[in-house]
Amino acid sequence: MAGIYFHIPFCKQACHYCDFHFVTSLKYKEDMLLAMEKELRWQHDAGFFATGTPVESIYFGGGTPSLLEPGEIADLLALCGKLFDTSQLREVTLEANPDDLTAIRIAGFREAGIDRLSIGVQSFFEEDLRWMNRAHGAGEAETAIRLAQEAGLDNITADLIYGFPLLTDAKWEHNIATMTGLGIPHISAYSMTVEPRTALGTWVRRGQEPAMDEEQSARQFELLMQRLAEKGYEHYEISNWALPGREAVHNGNYWKGQPYLGIGPSAHSYDGQYRHWNVANNAKYMQSIRESGRPAAERELLSVSDRFNEYVMTSLRTSWGLDLNWVKQQFDPVYWQPLEEGLRNFESQALISIKNQDAENPGESGVFVLTPAGKLLADRIASDLFFT
Repeated sequence: MAGIYFHIPFCKQACHYCDFHFVTSLKYKEDMLLAMEKELRWQHDAGFFATGTPVESIYFGGGTPSLLEPGEIADLLALCGKLFDTSQLREVTLEANPDDLTAIRIAGFREAGIDRLSIGVQSFFEEDLRWMNRAHGAGEAETAIRLAQEAGLDNITADLIYGFPLLTDAKWEHNIATMTGLGIPHISAYSMTVEPRTALGTWVRRGQEPAMDEEQSARQFELLMQRLAEKGYEHYEISNWALPGREAVHNGNYWKGQPYLGIGPSAHSYDGQYRHWNVANNAKYMQSIRESGRPAAERELLSVSDRFNEYVMTSLRTSWGLDLNWVKQQFDPVYWQPLEEGLRNFESQALISIKNQDAENPGESGVFVLTPAGKLLADRIASDLFFT
């Protein structure tokens, strides 16, 4: 199975914390979409996916893909269907800002082929959204979700952010309760990070804004895990929770190491052996397509160590866990012996546990997962287990 990702590099305005690639002008939107169609054709002709590989998911990210017209989304999806095998397509996601989601546009996106919305809520408090420089207001987020549900598009995921100065624990409780009260089947939540090349990064560096509080972030993450578990959500990836059977197909395949094709400026691709990434510059991307028919891009062959470390990192982030028996089949002992020792060490600290452990044959499953305490230290644990 495989996935296709479209990076739509347009936004109404820049969120103060965001370091994704985008521009705030739609002047060259039509030219960009034509270039993306040409790249899609070129990638097909170049044989990016092995012949007959079914595409299981398509994802429109950005940027703000909901700035596109439904007809423009429909055209890109039609081209995907013409070039690739989409007979087993399970999920077509559109990232959207609440202020773009009127009843008419939701109906249009649904008719175009979108069957899942990823709505950037971030907070249900007006002062938080102003501090982030979000384009929508607090009331628009709840309205957008209800409009989508009323239109029959109830396969929704929504984002929240925690761990920033304005967010008290009481406000965080309210955000969680509002989200679960709306019956959203999938919730993503991220700790606020300060990226250097952002407005927030500049203000923190100058002392105009405080640095993020790690203790606050950890406390609010623990609160989130507790409240969502109480509501029946499964914590299937460090930043993602879903009601049973409602996990994200597209992002889930990223974590499972499935191939995916990225289209558009700054988009990344993975074919099983190489990482590819397009230039993060709209003008250079379109010029390269115009002059050569292919994007300006770089690629990197993953070494054995790269593949090992990537598996360790992604598998431990998920509820599926790290399968040590699989690692032993795929890698030489020089890789898995230190890994096994490290896993047992973290198990003794109650940071890692063995999944589906048989009481009579402890350790037999060989699948290791992070405990709730371990999830607070996920990056450090994975780094300690890397092969160096």
